[in-house]
Amino acid sequence: MQALRRIVQKALMPVLLTGMSAGPVLASGGGWVVEHDVDAPSYAVIEPRSTDLNIDALVLACEPAAKHAVLQLQLYLTNDGPLIPKGAAADGLKADPRAEISIDGKVFPLGLLFAGDHAVLSDETQGMFASVSERLLDAVATGTTMRLRFDLLAEPAGQSAAFDGEAVIDLRAGAGSGTVAAVRRCGTGSNLQSAELGAIDVSQR
Repeated sequence: MQALRRIVQKALMPVLLTGMSAGPVLASGGGWVVEHDVDAPSYAVIEPRSTDLNIDALVLACEPAAKHAVLQLQLYLTNDGPLIPKGAAADGLKADPRAEISIDGKVFPLGLLFAGDHAVLSDETQGMFASVSERLLDAVATGTTMRLRFDLLAEPAGQSAAFDGEAVIDLRAGAGSGTVAAVRRCGTGSNLQSAELGAIDVSQR
């Protein structure tokens, strides 16, 4: 994962986007930065349009998992962590954080896992591995705006749980749906069973 973290950091540097730096060749379209010059890109990176958390980038990554590959949404931070609202103290973090993605009014509850230098967002599992459902991938591919919402801080006694951090991502920036399609090819070819958490269309509430 350290290698991918270095790629993420470099991908967000304009000098790399001009081809002046050695290392993986990336192509950017003003938003998504996609692994280039490979048949099936293994990652795409995008920066939030706005956020009140220490989030540097969101990565759609193809990760090896036993005999197949899974797609994950990974968050890389501006520092060594933990994931936290700006200005908050780490001792105020709760033991059971939660997260959700909202894409154009459709809400996907998420599992939130922490893996060393990044956090993993998932709405299903494939075997032991956290992954992203086809339904969520479709929404990312066709949607306009993604809102990542987090409930990270412990509430005072008697107060209901509430989201306390958000990141907004412009899904149409850069390659848009082509980005998802490109990375999706990395994870194809496996017949996998999943335990999807499901999605809620808030427009029907």
